[in-house]
Amino acid sequence: MTTSISASGSPAATPNPSGSAEGGHLTRVAAPEGVSGGAGYSHVVWGTGRFVAISGQCSFDEAGELVGEGDPAAQARQVFENLRRCLAAAGATFDDVVKLTYFVTDVAHLPAVRAARAEVIAADRVPASSAVQVAALVRPELLVEIDAFAIVPEPTRA
Repeated sequence: MTTSISASGSPAATPNPSGSAEGGHLTRVAAPEGVSGGAGYSHVVWGTGRFVAISGQCSFDEAGELVGEGDPAAQARQVFENLRRCLAAAGATFDDVVKLTYFVTDVAHLPAVRAARAEVIAADRVPASSAVQVAALVRPELLVEIDAFAIVPEPTRA
């Protein structure tokens, strides 16, 4: 079961949205007691399984070419596609993500990042998140970089 917080601020139990066959390996708490709920992220996520760390991803395609120069929405979509591919390499999906860290060159890019995230992560499965405005990323044309932590369920033994 996942613990979530209802609009009234009281705990509400809902089925674990992780999708794992064993009833779920992750628990998400939108707002622990005494902590104001955030918009679009969980304050606490924990789970059991294999830990996966994904390096910060930028908006480069398979050929190493920049996608979306000057366009934070296009860059964010490419970043999430790169994250999806990295997660798949570890046998994970966005359902397994427990933490995202957004690095943006301007906080005005965050709505575009959130919209791209909403395309791949359901509102009831949002991970813990941090957003940081930075003076610059590794290349001046980059607007967004995102890293991820995930926990993948251990395979069941027969």
